[in-house]
Amino acid sequence: MAEQVVLIAGPTASGKSALALALAERLGAMIVNADSMQVYADLDILTARPGAEDLARAEHRLYGHVDPARRYSVAQWLEEVGAMLDEAAERHQPAIVVGGTGLYFTALTQGLSSVPPIPPQIREKWRAKAEAPAGWLHANLAERDPAMAQRLKPGDTQRLIRALEVIEGTGKSLLHWQQTAGPARVGPEAPRLVLAPPRPWLHARIAERFDAMIAAGAVEEARQLCARQLDPALPAMKAIGLRELGALPADLAGLDHACERAKTETRRFAKRQETFFRGQLGDWPRADPSSSSPEQLAAPLAEQLVTGN
Repeated sequence: MAEQVVLIAGPTASGKSALALALAERLGAMIVNADSMQVYADLDILTARPGAEDLARAEHRLYGHVDPARRYSVAQWLEEVGAMLDEAAERHQPAIVVGGTGLYFTALTQGLSSVPPIPPQIREKWRAKAEAPAGWLHANLAERDPAMAQRLKPGDTQRLIRALEVIEGTGKSLLHWQQTAGPARVGPEAPRLVLAPPRPWLHARIAERFDAMIAAGAVEEARQLCARQLDPALPAMKAIGLRELGALPADLAGLDHACERAKTETRRFAKRQETFFRGQLGDWPRADPSSSSPEQLAAPLAEQLVTGN
């Protein structure tokens, strides 16, 4: 176990990075990425990775270190984050693990189950059903894996999809694999927080941030990565807005439509994140970033880390 670890989760555009930075400056802490898209190189803008100014204010790890041509698993992240936490502990330095990938946090705090790799075609088949009518995924799971279906709510889309891809890909229930989970890397004593902003506030932030991405050069970033002609099934190639922006003509005809589509997809993604956090991180404290500054949110986390209360 690392000596001092703080965990910060939240949907995209909720202000996680700003909170982590405010807390890191208070504590002299290392910031460790827990976002499965921000690990990829060549996606600085479209994945909203911390910029040069933020990187200069605090030490950041596991950002942009994976080539987009590679797949990067939860198991790989858990191994790498473990090394980062060990390094921080040896220095007697706090570590802040921050991001929006719920599976990273459950692996870190609950242990990683030994589910074999799911064939890509099966994974894609079920993940393409994320927008299926309410109850459809749950009904399918109830037919294939009744015991797992009893544990999940019809609206818990991400967990239903995971359960369906596991039962089809391995022939065994996710319950079976969960019973073989490894030990937790971070214990229950670690301070933790889920940012839970009001939806209108979050949607406005999503729109503003994507407009800022365009101004910062997101179209050129998308074109350069798409020019590599990588397998569209690779995780990095599914970054929101990547394909639409990368396919724009030189005169940028269709830019407004591409931006609106990306904003819509981002709102849907944020909703799926929130559903996962409610289902899997339901006992974590919540905070509303729309009514408090990053510095105000950082203060109680810092006190909890120092005092243990």
